[in-house]
Amino acid sequence: MMGGPSENPELWAFLESLHRGEFLSGTVTAIERFGVFVALDDGPDHPVFPGVGFISFAELSWRRFEAATDVVQVGQRVSCEFLQFDTWNLEARLSLKATQPDPFQVFADTIAVGQKLPGQVTKLIPFGVFVQVADGIEGLVHLRELAWTPVETPADVVQVGDEITVVVTEIDRERRRLSLSRRQSSSAGV
Repeated sequence: MMGGPSENPELWAFLESLHRGEFLSGTVTAIERFGVFVALDDGPDHPVFPGVGFISFAELSWRRFEAATDVVQVGQRVSCEFLQFDTWNLEARLSLKATQPDPFQVFADTIAVGQKLPGQVTKLIPFGVFVQVADGIEGLVHLRELAWTPVETPADVVQVGDEITVVVTEIDRERRRLSLSRRQSSSAGV
């Protein structure tokens, strides 16, 4: 633990004054393998870290990314939502993605179960394939929904990069999951 209110009174008072859901602005000061540090405009300096604000990778973006630098750069100005006061590290846990609409929910508003969608196979896994049906939106086609006749592996039917037509079989808004079927996309067999 970094210390209590008596060791860092100005920092402690600042962090205690923040409220969940409040928006804070600052500058990205460092990108580490475990997250991003932000020097907050209204916050004091941190005694150890390069910023009082911290964004975990999970809170950077709704979309998948390979590296934090795909989302933010050192020196970039950001506005984030305050999540919580991390009393162990004396930092403000922040969310950049909370300031943006969830693309999955926006997409889910525009589709319905039973709807046909074009998509591209992005990943083969032992029990099915992931298909991108919109920018940043992927759904799972389970192995049993991949072909009319039983197949042992997804590679027996499709490859990464293949363009296929799928049908939406389930939209799980809470878990942000889309279930798809290739079998239901046409009355003809595969």
